[in-house]
Amino acid sequence: MDIRKVKKLIELLEESGIAEIEIHEGEESVRISRDGSIPLPQTTANVPPVDEGSPLKKQSSANENLSNDDYSDEGEIITAPMVGIFYSSPSPDQPPFTNKGQNIKTGDVLCIIEAMKIMNQIEADIDGKLVRILVENGDPVEYGQPLFVISPS
Repeated sequence: MDIRKVKKLIELLEESGIAEIEIHEGEESVRISRDGSIPLPQTTANVPPVDEGSPLKKQSSANENLSNDDYSDEGEIITAPMVGIFYSSPSPDQPPFTNKGQNIKTGDVLCIIEAMKIMNQIEADIDGKLVRILVENGDPVEYGQPLFVISPS
């Protein structure tokens, strides 16, 4: 694993408030943890592609009990394609990309997820009405975590 990637992971860890992160990339893996006396929530994540049989699990998250099935009766679930920090707008002084109740079209930007200092725009893959926003601006998100519920049109 490239040392630059490890340094960026350390920066992400410091900025997010996460206590520990473990990344597996093929045969290589790295675990980075904070040294402190106060136990903080821990997150373990796979780098895609995800092995469905992997023993890695999510540990301590505000959305720990949420799954795609919890909202499936309300519409389609848009999940986080990566680990990072969720941002609802392009910058702090600009309005959010989307609001609850807004009509969404395929390709509309829903949010930004910052991962290793890279801002990744997350786009809608269906047309519909935004029913729920499941995370708050600035929250750390995990791979596969539900972010939005969209009722298809």
